[in-house]
Amino acid sequence: MAFHLTQGTFSFLPPLTDTEIRMQVEYCLGNDWPINIEFSDDPHPRNAYWEMWGLPMFDVKDPAAILYEINQCRRANSNHYIRVGAYDRRKGRQTLALSFIVNRPPHDPGFALSRQESHDRTIRYTLHSYAMDKPKGERFTDTSLQSDEKDAAASF
Repeated sequence: MAFHLTQGTFSFLPPLTDTEIRMQVEYCLGNDWPINIEFSDDPHPRNAYWEMWGLPMFDVKDPAAILYEINQCRRANSNHYIRVGAYDRRKGRQTLALSFIVNRPPHDPGFALSRQESHDRTIRYTLHSYAMDKPKGERFTDTSLQSDEKDAAASF
C-alpha cells in the first residue's frame, strides 16, 4: 500500500496484529477506560465523527468480548477504516485517552494537496481524499484492480 493514513496512537507503526490489539484492549481495561469501536469511509483528519459500532462498552471487562466486536465490525466493514477508542472518565468528562486503527481498507488512493494563492501572497492548502470522489460504500474499492482481474480471467 503506497498510502498509509496516520491517525491515532500507533499510526506510524505497521498494522497491529490481533495479539497486539488484545494487549492494548487489556491495557485500556486495566486503566478502567471504557472502549468503543468506530468505522468510517471518510478518514479525513478533520472528520472527528465516525460511525459507532454498537454502543460504547462501559460495562464490558472481558477483552475477548471486545475483540469479538472488533472482528464483527471488520467482517461487516472490511472496506472501511476501523478504530478503537478508550475513554478516561476520571475527571468527570469523557476524554479520549487512547485511539488506534485496527482495520484499513485493502486499497486507499490517498489524499491530494491543493494549493490556493490569493491576495498579499497568502497561500492556503487543503486536503482532498481521492476516495471521496466515489459514492458512500464504494470509496475504498479499487475498480481498476477488479477490472484487471476480470480481463485476466477472460483471457484464459
